[in-house]
Amino acid sequence: MDVTKLKQEVIEYAHQIGIDKIGFASADTFESLKQRLITQQALQYESGFEERDIEKRTNPDLLLPKARSIIAIALAYPSKMKNAPRGTRTDRRGIFCRASWGKDYHHVLREKLSKLEEYLREKREDIRTKSMVDTGELSDRAVAERAGIGWSGKNCAIITPEFGSYVYLGEMITNIPFEPDTPIEDKCGTCNKCVDVCPTGALIQGGQLNAKRCIAFLTQTKGFLPEEFRSKIGNRLYGCDTCQTICPENKGKDFHLHPEMEPDPEVVKPRLKPLLTISNREFKEKFGDISGSWRGKKPIQRNSIIALAHYKDITALPELASLLKNDPRPVIRGTAAWAIGKIGGEDYTNQLNEAWMAEGDEEAKKEIEKGLKMAMNTKSSQS
Repeated sequence: MDVTKLKQEVIEYAHQIGIDKIGFASADTFESLKQRLITQQALQYESGFEERDIEKRTNPDLLLPKARSIIAIALAYPSKMKNAPRGTRTDRRGIFCRASWGKDYHHVLREKLSKLEEYLREKREDIRTKSMVDTGELSDRAVAERAGIGWSGKNCAIITPEFGSYVYLGEMITNIPFEPDTPIEDKCGTCNKCVDVCPTGALIQGGQLNAKRCIAFLTQTKGFLPEEFRSKIGNRLYGCDTCQTICPENKGKDFHLHPEMEPDPEVVKPRLKPLLTISNREFKEKFGDISGSWRGKKPIQRNSIIALAHYKDITALPELASLLKNDPRPVIRGTAAWAIGKIGGEDYTNQLNEAWMAEGDEEAKKEIEKGLKMAMNTKSSQS
């Protein structure tokens, strides 16, 4: 079969099924990436969500024996929300990052890749493939960069000339020797805005990220959020867009090409106080279709508490006090206590004292102590 002709047919079919950009790369080992990953692991800059085996992350042949090429795809997602609701002083709202708007992108891209696989199988009986989106062993960004989808920006995102960095990425390893495309020239130049503006200093330098300090990672953790980061996340419930919104390459980029990616404003910019008591079933019904729900409701509730503290929302104090007294989860009890103190709930010092006496979890107890200290300081400053 003429592989050159097949490549063109695949490109045309990809566009027919709604793939916004497609590129082809060799299945050679990602040697430069391997060295960077070794450095990242040595510095303990990885989040822990990644595949630990560096060989699997950099050698496609380990994932699909006799791999010959990789097909990379990109789908553009919106950067602006239509009819975004506005919070009020007594009814504050949180926000999910843009990459979590609409239907979970893992499902959307896997559907596209499945169609591509089926198309190739109809063309060649000997086709073998392995597809992945985000959670696979390979680095989506490294594949996309090699395939000419875009360049790897200083913010560690793939930046495309057409859609900026507002793209979802996926790839398919194949045993077909497709001709590789040419990588795109890096256009970041001397611009360092993303590094300079990163709220937590997670971008150590252009192209190097300490994932453990990244808000996108921190909002997904389930334990107590380290106190140094609580003032940084603001009203973010999941993810962070700061290094994308500041990027000059993203200016004016807003594409609404896929109806399933359109955000439901009440889902991605939800009211905070109702999240404090939402049931598992209610959470799944409302948020289950978006990628930001994958860790369950606990991180979202913890982040909601921190957001209410950020706003110093005194109307939330009764709900926070109820969580402090009744919630079975130490992280939620402790974070609620901290938030009460942060908001300035000096009227709740008796409840904080009672909670401290009854608390059996040491970490939660320390958070109650922090809340008490802040509440007492507020009381004394107003005396």
